[in-house]
Amino acid sequence: MLELRRVQIHRNDGPLFAPLDMQVPAGQVGVVMGPSGVGKSTLLDAIGGHLARGFTISGDIVLAGMNLAGQAPQTRRVGVISQDPVLFPHLNVGQNLSFGIPRGTRNRRALVEGALRDARMAGMADRDPTTLSGGQMARVALMRGLLAEPRALLLDEPFAKLDTALRSEIRDFTLSHITQTGIPALLVTHDPQDAAAGPVVVLSSPA
Repeated sequence: MLELRRVQIHRNDGPLFAPLDMQVPAGQVGVVMGPSGVGKSTLLDAIGGHLARGFTISGDIVLAGMNLAGQAPQTRRVGVISQDPVLFPHLNVGQNLSFGIPRGTRNRRALVEGALRDARMAGMADRDPTTLSGGQMARVALMRGLLAEPRALLLDEPFAKLDTALRSEIRDFTLSHITQTGIPALLVTHDPQDAAAGPVVVLSSPA
């Protein structure tokens, strides 16, 4: 479970939003909405351990019973998927997927091939990522994130740049894999249709 307890992000002129309390059970998705500039993406940065200079955090972020305060990003094991797939252009599809697998893992090739089958892209390991469609890139980015064996997944408007029909397909694909993997996920979005993914909290400016 991912728990946010009275979490606030602060900068020099004060907190970005009112204190946030939220619980996201394993295998489920919590949705964060709110106006532009209120701090939605900054909240994800704080959870992942990538909070930029000039910002501080108060409250507790607890993942699987462990408080993440002070932990380095690599020890938190929190995956991030954004609206840009960010595939490495100098690596083929299979190598992009393999990049996410923890060092020392055996049967890397089998894991990559299994991920490609799950993504309905079997046999495409040698493809140049620049030749993929937008939907294929999104699926590869998700599977690479899951191969890293994260304990939680942060989704920063991952469907925003997809057209309407493809957005629905990739949303369903993503949510089904989160359920299968059994990890908690936090989805930041402006899209009301995404809000059906789970309980919604709306960030608001502090009173």
